[in-house]
Amino acid sequence: MSVRPPADDDLDDEPDTVAFGIAALDARLDSAEIDFPADAGAVRTAVGDEEVPYNASGSTITVATALDRANAEHFENEQDLLNALHPVFEQARESNRTGLLGRLRSFVPF
Repeated sequence: MSVRPPADDDLDDEPDTVAFGIAALDARLDSAEIDFPADAGAVRTAVGDEEVPYNASGSTITVATALDRANAEHFENEQDLLNALHPVFEQARESNRTGLLGRLRSFVPF
């Protein structure tokens, strides 16, 4: 997922969007040296300390923590890894709603 950052015409070198969740993890995996198939230990060694934002506010979770919360230990390819970690990032995003709107949404059961 990604959102557009606030408009500021003076900053032309800033990215057009701010990536978070699986999109941010995917960008980090592109620069990591992980040979698939891989187990969780190999992924943890390569990118375990990486902080990945899971919401547009910039709250982060480490890849190692996400791997600990996932129910998978072996990944055939990068997409398999992303699919396994997606629910972890969604759960983190849902459980850390901030601001008035987030608090109001937490009271509504849907």
